[in-house]
Amino acid sequence: MRRHLSLRTRLAVLTSLAVAVAVAACAVGCWFVVRGRLIDQLDQSLSGGPRAGGPPGADARPGSARSICDLQPRKDDPFRRYQPTLQVISPDGTYCSSPGTSPLKVVPGDVAIARGQKQATYRDGQTADGTPMRVFTHRDPGGFAVSVAKPLAQVNESLNSLALLLVAVAAVGVVGAAVAGLLIARAGLAPVDRLTDVVEHIARTEKLDTAIPVEGRDEIARLSRSFNSMTRALAGSRERQQRLIVDAGHELRTPLTSLRTNVDLMLRSEETGRPLPDDGKKRLLVNVKAQLVELSSLVGDLLDLARDEDVADVGPVPLHEVAENAVRRVRPRGPTLRIEDEISPWYVRGDAAALERALVNLLDNAIKFSPPGGTVSVRLRDGELTVRDEGPGIPDEDRPYVFDRFWRSPSARGLPGSGLGLAIAARAVRDAGGEIRLDPAPGGGTAAWMKLPGTRVPGP
Repeated sequence: MRRHLSLRTRLAVLTSLAVAVAVAACAVGCWFVVRGRLIDQLDQSLSGGPRAGGPPGADARPGSARSICDLQPRKDDPFRRYQPTLQVISPDGTYCSSPGTSPLKVVPGDVAIARGQKQATYRDGQTADGTPMRVFTHRDPGGFAVSVAKPLAQVNESLNSLALLLVAVAAVGVVGAAVAGLLIARAGLAPVDRLTDVVEHIARTEKLDTAIPVEGRDEIARLSRSFNSMTRALAGSRERQQRLIVDAGHELRTPLTSLRTNVDLMLRSEETGRPLPDDGKKRLLVNVKAQLVELSSLVGDLLDLARDEDVADVGPVPLHEVAENAVRRVRPRGPTLRIEDEISPWYVRGDAAALERALVNLLDNAIKFSPPGGTVSVRLRDGELTVRDEGPGIPDEDRPYVFDRFWRSPSARGLPGSGLGLAIAARAVRDAGGEIRLDPAPGGGTAAWMKLPGTRVPGP
């Protein structure tokens, strides 16, 4: 049932319940306090306290209490029914009451007081005809117990009237609290309603550039700022995704068009009955194979670049072992080059596969641009890894764009590659908390430099 109630309704109901519990507790406490005060006043009147005169027989001389049994009722006394009921209890349990009144029910405690075994007591009692009474019993000097009683009807009537008044006040308080809670919930949740409207608008129109107005510094304003940050991040992610799709489509169009042209040429030569010469067909097939290899490399790079980053297995990584594996993998790709490595132990936290792929991409670039017989050096020391080649280097005007997706310098557009290797390497290094850049190497060439935080010994 609670799931079908709105937040505004739940707040109003909870407010009403809280007020109802508080009012009920106060009402019950008030009722008991008033009851206690009324009973105290009644007890004082029974025992001859400061607010009433002493009851008949309270200060009687020895034997005087017994004389109560010898009195005769005065039929012409109009105030007789307002007088206390007196009852004398002897040690053997026999008793007598004041004339014209219903006798009180004797309890064992009354007999014990008559025998001197117990002190005076106050208690609730009843007469023989069932009338509730407040009874004060004390020992008379003559060796009897004297019980003085007054009806509880007046006290009960006052308490009943008070209870009805408290119930009415509590009901009005609960209803008022419910109305106030509903109004407060409506006013307090107005910013949430506005936030909900904007969210529903974004969900309906998919316009992630819609911003939520932020006012103040309360929790709603904080939620609005967080939601705006989330929508900006989503908008940026969508923009990057669209740019990746556009760039990938542009890059894929060239090899696909070339493949289609070569295949159409081969089919047309067969359909027209004029087959290509063997050497021409061989060159065509070699060209097709090269384009397929380039297309496969491009698709693989795209998959690596577009993979979900949350899937990465992040953990302690021995970077020196990753570097050694990368060097081992690329050695066959540069048979005419000399690849030197100087690698010291270094442990980082990241994705081992992504870091190895980044190092392989850096080494591939170094091999691609190095002249035959050149040297590619790899050095890892204290978290700084450098891959240096002896190629032509990178012009200063091209250096700000080297880590952009699909960017290729004019001098490298004739070489194989997709333009994604450095972008993949940069993302892997950033995910590991490091930094990367390409600098001119002393004496010519390019030095790819990266630094990853870590330790010389394995850590947690």
